[in-house]
Amino acid sequence: MKKNRVIVKGRMAFAHLNNPSNVDKKYGMTLIISKDDDQSVGRIKEAIECVKESSKEKWGGYVPNNLKIPLHDGDIEKPEKAQFRNSFYLNAKCSDPPQIVDRNVEPIENRAEVYSGCFINVSLVFYGYNMSGNRGIGVWLGNIQKIKDGPRMAKNHIDARDEFEVIV
Repeated sequence: MKKNRVIVKGRMAFAHLNNPSNVDKKYGMTLIISKDDDQSVGRIKEAIECVKESSKEKWGGYVPNNLKIPLHDGDIEKPEKAQFRNSFYLNAKCSDPPQIVDRNVEPIENRAEVYSGCFINVSLVFYGYNMSGNRGIGVWLGNIQKIKDGPRMAKNHIDARDEFEVIV
């Protein structure tokens, strides 16, 4: 049975988990998925196909040729960004802050421990939309489980140890 709710693993980028984005007032993130992770990529593609079938009615009885799909190829769409190479990515959002747990499924109280660059498991819900002539598949952000730390991804961020010298 195909499902529109999946759990996949990847690396988090552009995280807005503590406060909603200033643009759309939603919590969200970009999930980067390695192209080598056949299991996660397969689950996402299966969920997209499930939504295509279940949303035909809202799209006029067929799947539109210009349907907006949430899964993007990092090598094609973000070739200048190293963290997106050999990866797919998607954006997921939600109205309320997601629950965030650690490897033992215990709540992470210090949200600073979950950041752009860490590796996660995440639940995603795929849905079809038809709004103002735009038809596509969107992604709701579910819960997040931090798997392990990774190098932080921050725009123009330089480690202080690389920028300053010791003062004696």
